[in-house]
Amino acid sequence: MTSKERVAAVFAGELPDRVPRWCGASEEFWNKAKNELGLDDEALRRRMGDDFRRVSANYPQPETELLPEATYCSPFGVQRRGIGYGMPMSHPLKDAATVTEVEDYLWPDPHLLDVSTLRRQAEAYKGEFSILGGEWSPFWHDAIDLAGHEELYFKMYDHPEVVKLIFKKITDFYIESSVKVFDEASDLIDIFFIGNDLGGQTGPLMGVEMFREFILPPLKRLIDLGHDYGLKVMLHCCGGYREFIPDLISAGMDALHALQPDAAGMEPAGLKRDFGEKIVLNGAIDSHHILINGEGPWKVKEQTREILRVMMPGGRYIGGASHDTILEETPLENVLAMMDAIEEFGIYS
Repeated sequence: MTSKERVAAVFAGELPDRVPRWCGASEEFWNKAKNELGLDDEALRRRMGDDFRRVSANYPQPETELLPEATYCSPFGVQRRGIGYGMPMSHPLKDAATVTEVEDYLWPDPHLLDVSTLRRQAEAYKGEFSILGGEWSPFWHDAIDLAGHEELYFKMYDHPEVVKLIFKKITDFYIESSVKVFDEASDLIDIFFIGNDLGGQTGPLMGVEMFREFILPPLKRLIDLGHDYGLKVMLHCCGGYREFIPDLISAGMDALHALQPDAAGMEPAGLKRDFGEKIVLNGAIDSHHILINGEGPWKVKEQTREILRVMMPGGRYIGGASHDTILEETPLENVLAMMDAIEEFGIYS
């Protein structure tokens, strides 16, 4: 099987020749790995055995003069500082208490998204791999940037119509942006990959009723968009969110990534038992303790083999780390051990 065929079989509920492999990594880790192995990007992905490739459109930085300490400005005009995308320096809708204030905010223009290189990016893989595309759509995180995390919870109770409109405006932007992407290249894309972190180590960041009222409707819009273009939809979500999974399945979500096994409710055996026949499960190989620690490749291989033993039966499983951003301090030999163990032990007879 090609990678594309292998992943398609998993999503169809069929047994592939072997478990597909997923390798998500931070830019810092990726550069370290390239330097240590002397490989370019594509050669490193092939060494990892990654069955997936991503294509990306480009949204220009807002024409906002960055503050001296700022390192980045989001499409929604929130300036951030720190490592990577950093942390928000202000919350421009923190005091918004009316829908008028939300309507009057300067929302980004999805028509500025540059999709001109998407087909060239995808065609370079010659149909060999499963292609991820569409906008990441982190509407929950953007709402936190705009209103502040604690204040957003207060607004859910005090001004629910304001919060719903904030989510709608953000999701409108991502919907229209992804429509541009899919109109350009949906025939070359397999999976609409989106991300919103809705859990912590001890469980969901909100109750189920609040999730159903505020978060599920925007997610359903994104799921339906992907399905309208004939794509599978996969959600990246960190932490413990087991309580939300039945609703995600009912809404039509096709896959969940990356399954943190040490977060509350996310034990791999329980997820496989209760949801493994209904949705594709991606990840669960512990990057929080096992992959990053100093016990060495033998421990990673042992952990990977155990996760495969639990998750492989019946298919609908993709092998990979329990987080999509493998950190720079993670030993390269551990990551290679994980990917090689998936190849060695992930064979369906």
